[in-house]
Amino acid sequence: MPDELQGRKVAFLAADGVEKVELEQPRAAVVDAGGTVDLLSVDSGEIDARNHDLEPAGTFPVDRVVEDARVDEYDALVLPGGTVNADKVRLSEAAVAFVRDFVRSGKPVAAICHGPWALVEADVVRDRTLTSYPSLRTDLRNAGATVVDQQVCIDGNLITSRSPKDLDAFCQAITDRFASTPAHT
Repeated sequence: MPDELQGRKVAFLAADGVEKVELEQPRAAVVDAGGTVDLLSVDSGEIDARNHDLEPAGTFPVDRVVEDARVDEYDALVLPGGTVNADKVRLSEAAVAFVRDFVRSGKPVAAICHGPWALVEADVVRDRTLTSYPSLRTDLRNAGATVVDQQVCIDGNLITSRSPKDLDAFCQAITDRFASTPAHT
């Protein structure tokens, strides 16, 4: 349905080192379904993208700095992966506070690959069930989460996925879940 996300505004939070396909494909899925997207980051300007964490893959223009964004301006949040990206996001107090507040708001929060590191840092995974890239699973367990190995895991308002191989399922899950959430006013 091309207009299922009409009126929905989705924040994507990423920094230098973002895995290109994990930003591009979910963003395209949201836009193709009629939603609008803001790319938030820890700094203004552009962020550098990567393929497989190592290969340069172009840049993305930042729409807003996360410290200037408010949860009530958005209907959903997406946390793409990329090891360096996820590490930079979790080191930003403003980004971690935004993620924490978003999860606590009850609005949908989707994270793929290394994206759940921000959820760990925000201390919002305790007693929740998630999936992630294999190297994060110990971090998730140590933070109190139950970890599963499946394409997509949905636990309340958290939607998580393992890797770029799962992008089709992840994109479908986020557009379905975002469409079932009332648009902000």
